[in-house]
Amino acid sequence: MPITAQQLLQILPNARTQAGVFVPALNTAMQRYQIVGSNRVAAFIAQVGHESGQLRWVREIWGPTAAQAKYEGRADLGNTVAGDGSKYRGRGLIQITGRANYAACGEALGIDLINQPELLELPQHAAMSAAWFWKQKGLNDLADRDQFNTITRRINGGLNGLADRLALWEKAQAVLA
Repeated sequence: MPITAQQLLQILPNARTQAGVFVPALNTAMQRYQIVGSNRVAAFIAQVGHESGQLRWVREIWGPTAAQAKYEGRADLGNTVAGDGSKYRGRGLIQITGRANYAACGEALGIDLINQPELLELPQHAAMSAAWFWKQKGLNDLADRDQFNTITRRINGGLNGLADRLALWEKAQAVLA
């Protein structure tokens, strides 16, 4: 069941200018990674809606903040070359972050994200990278079991923005029921 632009705007009303561009990209990505059925789609749209500011941001807003400054030199992210922290900042609808994650995502999607990290800012790659990440983290199974807080932790590392994520999830469940 593909999502329509009207449904997407009911869930993410601030995505007015982006909905038309993202609906086909989201539907293609969700189909490829088996994000199908109302439970999975509702959880996915809620999470990407939160992570992207309702489809407005496909690149992490950079300060750098204290947290962002810590991306530099983080071996767990594969940021081993000076400048990797900023170069491989969060991009896509679920903010892929770090050289290692860009390499794995690029390999899965068949694009060179190491040399062209900005490709994740294009709607088709922003959506596909989010769906790839979702599948990699086993989030379809969690969505099937309504384990929304666990999904949030796997995406975010904690429960940051939980109230907004839950509000979007509730809205998505109602719209997609």
